Amino acid sequence: MKFIVGLLVVIGSVIGGYMLAGGYVSVLWQPLEFLIILGAGLGTFVVSSPTNIIKALMGSMGKLVKGPKYNSDNYLELLSVQYTLFKLAKSKGDLALESHIDNPDDSALFSQFPSFAGDHHALEFMCDYLRMLTLGTSNSHEVENIMDIELERHHENDHAIHGALSGLADALPALGIVAAVLGIIKTMGSITEPPEILGELIGAALVGTFSGIFFSYGFFAPMASSMAATMEEEANYFSCIKAGIIAHMQGYAPQVSVEFSRKTIPGHLRPSFKDLEEALNDVGSVA
Repeated sequence: MKFIVGLLVVIGSVIGGYMLAGGYVSVLWQPLEFLIILGAGLGTFVVSSPTNIIKALMGSMGKLVKGPKYNSDNYLELLSVQYTLFKLAKSKGDLALESHIDNPDDSALFSQFPSFAGDHHALEFMCDYLRMLTLGTSNSHEVENIMDIELERHHENDHAIHGALSGLADALPALGIVAAVLGIIKTMGSITEPPEILGELIGAALVGTFSGIFFSYGFFAPMASSMAATMEEEANYFSCIKAGIIAHMQGYAPQVSVEFSRKTIPGHLRPSFKDLEEALNDVGSVA
């Protein structure tokens, strides 16, 4: 909703200000200029971006409207999941986790937490590293290093998606100039026409420059920034998972391990200690 409201404000301010100044909106409607600018922009994007990044960007466009995937309730549920897992491991050993992490879809433990269980990426990340514990991995520093590498790879992929959209935004002003120059070339071919005709042709050409800048700084650059911020906020969720697992491997009690996780959560999403304590009191034990 915030994204849509922002775009409406941009459009309303620019077009509204132009109309209040006495401009005619019909002059700004130049489909061929838009075709040149956006078509060439799309072409440069396809040429400069690997296929996997193009697909990933298309799949990420929903983030612009929906915003970050995780809210305070999701974090509270994550902490409850971790507490339940760590408590089971502390009381019965890490091998007690095996049946749950090998078949999470059929796990009575994960079924208590439907939002987390429905997040394939987070569930897989959690289970993969807990599986290392059941296989005998005990060096928390080595596991932390591997986690950092995996999260960095994921961050690089997110950065590539954001970079591709930013590159498109950067290209549009120059492509607007290209459209404007082509419009001037067309106008020079009609130099013998009356002034009113030449005025329309020159106006249409200048719309190219306007459109390139407007599309770039009014739409695509803010979209790129919004996507980058959303991806960064979602990455914090996996850092929270990491903090809890490492604390558990270092031998801390479940409550302490979960507190390590809670401290990594951004302040505007972090549940209070009291809220967390109440949530953990409602968590049922799983054999």
